[in-house]
Order: sequence, then C-alpha cells, then structure tokens
Amino acid sequence: MADLAGFNISFLMLSLFVLVFIAQSGIYFGTFAKLSFLKKSLSPSSLQPFPVSVIICARNEGDNLTEFLPKILSQDYPIFEVIVVNDCSYDNTDDVLREYAEIFPNLKTITVKEDEYYKHGKKFALMVGIKGAKHEHLLLTDADCVPDSDQWIKAMMQGYEQGKEIVLGYGAYQKKSGFLNKLIRFDTFCIALQYLSLALKNKTYMGVGRNLSYKKDLFFKHKGFSGHYHIKSGDDDLFINHAATAKNVAVVVDPDSFTSSVPSSKFNEWAEQKQRHITTAPLYKGSTKFRLTYIHAVNYLFWGLFITLLFVKSLLFIALALFLVKVIFQMIIFNGAMKQLKEKDLLPWFLVLEFLLLFIYPVLHITKIFTKPNKWKN
Repeated sequence: MADLAGFNISFLMLSLFVLVFIAQSGIYFGTFAKLSFLKKSLSPSSLQPFPVSVIICARNEGDNLTEFLPKILSQDYPIFEVIVVNDCSYDNTDDVLREYAEIFPNLKTITVKEDEYYKHGKKFALMVGIKGAKHEHLLLTDADCVPDSDQWIKAMMQGYEQGKEIVLGYGAYQKKSGFLNKLIRFDTFCIALQYLSLALKNKTYMGVGRNLSYKKDLFFKHKGFSGHYHIKSGDDDLFINHAATAKNVAVVVDPDSFTSSVPSSKFNEWAEQKQRHITTAPLYKGSTKFRLTYIHAVNYLFWGLFITLLFVKSLLFIALALFLVKVIFQMIIFNGAMKQLKEKDLLPWFLVLEFLLLFIYPVLHITKIFTKPNKWKN
C-alpha cells in the first residue's frame, strides 16, 4: 500500500513536471521567440525627420554629464534639442551645463531648486522637462547613459513610421570585468527579452527610462504620472503600462538605437535599485500582473520540480532528459535574442545566472518590506 502511494505521488509529480515543461516551452516559442527571430527591415526609411526633444534628468551627475552629454548633443539628426533638468544638484552639474551651453546651441537647461517644505522625486523633474520641451516627439534617457551610435535619435524615431505613439528601445549596461557585471547585464537582458517580446505580441506592459520615446500629447492625455506620483519609481514602466495599447507601440532593436549605462560596481547598490523597481509591480494592470506571475511561476515550478525529481531514482533519467531539452530550447531562444541585443558573451553563463537570480529575487522582495525608500536615482 505504501509502495502504491509512493508511486502515485511520483506519477503526479512527473505529470506536473511534464505540464510545466510544456508551459515553459510555450513561453519560449510563443512569446520570447518574437524577439529572438525578429527580422529587421533593411529598406531605408521614408520617414521625414521631425523635431525631437531629448530629455535628461540629472541630480549630482556632473561627472557623467561631462563624459556622456557631448555624445547626445552631437547626434546626426537635423532638428533636435537636449533638455537637461538640473534637479537640486550640489556638485559641479551647473558648471558643466553652463560650459556645454556655450558650445552647443541645442542644449537647454532647466534648474529645479531645493524646497525646504516640499520634497520631490524624479517624476517632478521629468514633468518639468516635458513641459519645457518645444517638440512633440520626446526621447528620454538618463544622465549616466550614452548612445551606442550617433544615429541613436534617427534609429529610435524609425518606430514612428506607422503612426505609433510610443517607441521602446533597449538600454544596456556597459560590459566590464567581474561576475557582478554579468549578473546585472543578464538580469537586464531577461527583463528586455520579456517586455520587448510581449510588446511585439501587442501586450506592452513597460519601457525603460534609459531609452524610451513617446509623444508629448500622449503624456498629457494620460495626465502624466498623476496615477502613481506617490511612489518614487514608475516614471517609465507605470506610465507605459497605462498608456500603451495594442496598436500604439513600436519596438526598435537596431544596434544604432541602443544606449549603454554605467553599471553598479557594488551588489548592494544594484540591489537597492532593484528594490525601487519592485515597488511599481503592484500598480500594473491586472492583465499584466497575471502574465508576469504566470511566466515567473512556471520557471520556479520547473526548477523546483526538477530538483525534487533528482531524488526520485526511478524518474531521474526522465527529469534529466526533459531538463536537457529545456536547456536546448532556452539556448535557441537566448542565442537569437542575445544576438539581437548584442549580449552574446552572456550565453555560456545563462544557466548559472538564471539559477542565482531565482534566489536573489525573493530575497529582494522580502528585504524591500524592511527598507525605507531612498531619494530618486536613475
């Protein structure tokens, strides 16, 4: 009788493992394949260049602005302005902007002073920049970001060819030595694989402020950040989550459209950044929360059942076989997506990094409960 009960439990676990394997394969080839196998148009654009306002919010970013701002101001694009909102900086940001304003006539600076009674976050600074923009098409990035090409503006604007209102780009992190850099970049890649693939399926749920464009009219039509102004994060993902439709979003993955940001050099700095981003998830649309929960639950179930079945001698071979097939499927999808996003050097590390993130994410969610929100950062 005990043997029969043990057999039934093992059979149920194996059946569930097979179902989860099928579900995960469906996610890979039904969703993530959209990015992996995306075909880029080779035909030249017929779109007439229109004026663009690039907006950057900066708080104590003097060093980054010194290094990166000229590469934005020197973009190969006919008509554009660069608005830098100097948000209560007390370093040399004001001096840097004043010097560059004498060299680049397309630089416009807006200074926000510290208020003794009213403490604001990045959303306020960004709203000031948007209100001060004179062009309809807005292109957002951060002070610690640099375009990978002088064709960045032009490449991102290609997304407006078919009457779109939002263009999602890829904001990478610079490649540096060390395991933490691989972890940060792999996490960034996985997030991009998810949100870009879902956008290509007309299920857009977020964008990243490091490389994002939308129309000024769309911003005001949705009343800006009014629905989530009370939390410090969400100036990018929450706004896109509420403003995106099945027809108004374009995805651009041309390498000329990428930006690169300075990655954290310390684990705790990256963890704090992740915790800030986590605070936005509860405010996503219900459909978005369901999709994301499903994707993550399937992955956790797969790993949990696989590890459990390794201890069931009679099912060990089957578990290993399905795991191997899963790895092959994942390599096919990751290889294509990493090629699209220029992250191919991460492919040999993907299993180790994925397994590690399975433990890091729950820890971040738990520790977030006991962590006080910090001032805004990029």
